[in-house]
Amino acid sequence: MKALLIYSGGMDSTVLLYRHRSEIALAVTFTYNAKQDAQQLSCARWNCEALGIEHLVIPLDFMGKYFRSSLIEGGEDIPHADYDTSNMLSTVVPFRNGIMLSVAVGLAESRGLDTVLIANHAGDHDIYPDCRPSFISAIDAAAVAGTYAGVHIVSPFCEMTKRDIAVLGKSLDVPFEHTYSCYEGRQKHCGECATCRERKDALCGFDPTEYEIM
Repeated sequence: MKALLIYSGGMDSTVLLYRHRSEIALAVTFTYNAKQDAQQLSCARWNCEALGIEHLVIPLDFMGKYFRSSLIEGGEDIPHADYDTSNMLSTVVPFRNGIMLSVAVGLAESRGLDTVLIANHAGDHDIYPDCRPSFISAIDAAAVAGTYAGVHIVSPFCEMTKRDIAVLGKSLDVPFEHTYSCYEGRQKHCGECATCRERKDALCGFDPTEYEIM
């Protein structure tokens, strides 16, 4: 496998980076004026430099300008409640993964790579349609059909929980202190938003994160 990783700098994609470090030729971070862009990008750069993996940043400014989501700067407040469907619907960025995967597939073929890796997981299925197994299967088929090289989209964590991913990351010595999850985008994780709560649960027992509110 010669892979391109869609790499946010968050927990899940960082575990995927470390797990497949010998097969990843390029890690790509997409920015779209999300509230956590700057913090996640800093983490992505740190980990790619630590592993000697080429890192590319591609701005998708049109999403921040035209799309509506509480995740985007200027959107409504981030939910401060548990990570579930009723609380997280406002954070949906419509077809975000579809857009990123389409760009990544074209870039992978341009670079002579055969695989695009993405780190969606089972906890996202109810909330985000473009994280579900049916979507990954469909867009993988489209990528294979739409490229001469038959580029595949692979989602190794699609049926795993975030806790499963965290435990895997611990076994790989992933530096979780150099990952970022908080949707508020503050210097420190706020500790209250849904993604911080999810992060705390996943990393329980080995969490190095500094939270504003524990």
